[in-house]
Amino acid sequence: MQQALPIFSAEQIKTIDAYTIQSEPIESIDLMERAAFKCSQWIVKHYDVETVFKICCGLGNNGGDGLAIARQLLENGYKVEVFMINYSDKCSEDFLINKKRVEDLFPMFLMEVNDVTHLPHFQKSDIVIDALFGIGLSKPLTGLAAECVNVMNESKAAIISIDVPSGLFVDKDTEKNSTIIKALHTLTFQNPKLGFMFAENNLYVGNGHVLDIDLKWSADIQSLCHDFYVTENFIKQLLKPRQKFSHKGTFGHSLLVVGSYGKMGAAIMSAQALLRSGAGLLTVCVPQCGYDIMQTSVPEAMALVNGNEFIQFEELDISTYSAIGIGPGIGTESDTQQSVKTILQSSTKPLVIDADALNSIGLNKEWLKFIPPNSILTPHPKEFERLTNAAANDFERHQLQLEFSKQYNVYVILKGAHTCITTPQGESYFNSTGNSGLAKGGSGDVLTGLITGLLAQGYSSFEASVIGVYIHGLAGDITKEEKGEVAMIPTDVIENIPNAFKRLAIN
Repeated sequence: MQQALPIFSAEQIKTIDAYTIQSEPIESIDLMERAAFKCSQWIVKHYDVETVFKICCGLGNNGGDGLAIARQLLENGYKVEVFMINYSDKCSEDFLINKKRVEDLFPMFLMEVNDVTHLPHFQKSDIVIDALFGIGLSKPLTGLAAECVNVMNESKAAIISIDVPSGLFVDKDTEKNSTIIKALHTLTFQNPKLGFMFAENNLYVGNGHVLDIDLKWSADIQSLCHDFYVTENFIKQLLKPRQKFSHKGTFGHSLLVVGSYGKMGAAIMSAQALLRSGAGLLTVCVPQCGYDIMQTSVPEAMALVNGNEFIQFEELDISTYSAIGIGPGIGTESDTQQSVKTILQSSTKPLVIDADALNSIGLNKEWLKFIPPNSILTPHPKEFERLTNAAANDFERHQLQLEFSKQYNVYVILKGAHTCITTPQGESYFNSTGNSGLAKGGSGDVLTGLITGLLAQGYSSFEASVIGVYIHGLAGDITKEEKGEVAMIPTDVIENIPNAFKRLAIN
């Protein structure tokens, strides 16, 4: 089975470059030419020949990429000016080769910058290409390089960064108040970078685009990778076809413990999403106040009543259910908290735990040890913080998430723009679908229902997590196509879950 797309560290990428050069074989300057060509192709596709490009190049291999891009754009008739930022007296060998190529063919377009005042005035209509520093940067920018970045950022021109926004670290948190390019687009090579997955870096990365430059890596390098990017092909491999002689029992009997007075919407959305997942049977445990609402709004579901305005039970027979989801809309009343504890202690199967069930555990952290192995927790960042500790930055929070999954033998789905799933084995999977239209109350309830339904159908906790998150995001993307990000709501997303499955050729 093809794995999800690896997210390699900066050090691993250097090893992969060397492995590609040796095994293909290919000269390093030709590999640089290939990478530049992919960038030029992307630029030609998105900008017309009248666009003015001002390319700022460093003195290392990232600057070499910029020089090669400049030459290729000039050869295609584009208007290009190249500025070589002389922040050091050292240059890489491939940079010097590409510098000579530009000098030989287009000497009038190459200018050296020894002082920040030598930079041109960037017009709003210009496209500035940032090719100053790549993944090899190990310390914050200073001196001329930092001054040039500040000028570029302060201009009204759109910036395209090559591989990495200059000044940004890809494997660790960048120091506060560091000087970093603020790109509109980042054209990165072969694999996404870990730093691109986190909200704190969005201001710098902008819209990230992964360009395949046919790098090659060994099985040894692959085995050292623990972070992955979930792609459509990976999800297609995990989905199971439905057999002709299947019946409702084939696809499992789910239980949702959801809802309370004033929060029955969460219960309904999770139930509707679960039914759209393909599960065979659904029972919904709700308080008395939600019985009529549930029976009317979700006629396909069976209803089980416990409590009046809030979920309340001392015991509940859950032995017959294939999968159980708990949390959406249940509140954190003391009796409801005890009901959560009852399910945690009595379940012999993995649970899907969301929302107020997570908050109940956060109020009683000693209950963490009761969570069944391989359960799936679906917190947003604040809910996760209540289970663990506040983090100073996204990299630290990611480490906390990994440690939590390993310590409690659970899958944690930390919701966000690139929702991250961490596993008990210490791996993380970042999602590639979804948009800001999903940033609305109720989206998490939809996700809980979807994952619970997949778990009931016999998918493993890992499969249910990555498929559920991907399908949820894809349904959101389809909804965006129809209604736009601003006005779409979670019930629209539920209606597009079938279209998401259809887009993946699963009927």
